[in-house]
This record gives sequence, C-alpha cells and structure tokens, in this order.
Amino acid sequence: MGLFSTINTAASGLTAQRLRQDVIANNIANATTTRTTEGGPFRRSRVLLRPRVDQPYWQSPFLPRPLDHGVGKGVRVVEVQKDYDAQVRLVYDPTHPDAIVSGPRAGYVEMPNVDVVTEMVDLISAARSYEANIAVIDGSKTMYQQALQIGS
Repeated sequence: MGLFSTINTAASGLTAQRLRQDVIANNIANATTTRTTEGGPFRRSRVLLRPRVDQPYWQSPFLPRPLDHGVGKGVRVVEVQKDYDAQVRLVYDPTHPDAIVSGPRAGYVEMPNVDVVTEMVDLISAARSYEANIAVIDGSKTMYQQALQIGS
C-alpha cells in the first residue's frame, strides 16, 4: 500500500457519498413532479456503488503479491439509475392538469414514486458516511504529521 492510499480510499468515498446526496436532493425536489420530458411522473433515482477492485493499483516491491487482492481501494459509482420497479402513486384530483381523462382511473393523477421519509433516511446515511470518510482523512493527516515530527 502506498503512503496516500488511505486518503485515496476515503476520497473515493467522499466523491460517491456527495453524488448520493445530490441524487437524493434531486429526488426530494421532484417529489411532486407529475410531468417530465420523458413523459409521465418523475421516477426516483438511485446510485449504484461497487468496490474499486478492477483498477490498476500500485504494489510495493517489498510486499508479497497475494496481499494485493482488492481490499481497501475504495468505491466507484457504477451508474445512477431510475427506479422503474416501484409503482407510482395514484392521487384523486380531477382538477389537476395531468389527471387521467378517461377510463377506470379517470380523475386520478400519477404521482412520483418518491417517499420523502425514505429519502431523508438515505440522506442521513449518506451524510454520516461522508463524515466518516472525513474523519479517516483527518486521522491519516494527523498520523503523517506525527511521523514527520518523529523523523525530525
């Protein structure tokens, strides 16, 4: 492992959690959007994360090769995908401009599949993960400063 591998790992977590927070904020902002450019109500977005194991990584010539098995390299964002699995909510409001005009669901409006409570829980989780990664960076910085003081 390199000198700054801990900071690089935590930085990848910071980037991923910041994107998660942005996506969650977008979901909350569009919790009542009934018409999108794609047509239909807004669909909740979610961020898919995977460990960074397939990226090339520096290996110390003093460590045996089996120690480089992908642990501790961080996280990467695979994609931001729309949640088409969850059903949209139907709200009866015949005066709404996007209300269904005819059929058995006449007068109902298709509302987004965004649950604000779930989004807030996810937002708290992302914020705590972000804070944990900052604590790792601060701890590493302190450790490096102490090592420099020992050497002087």
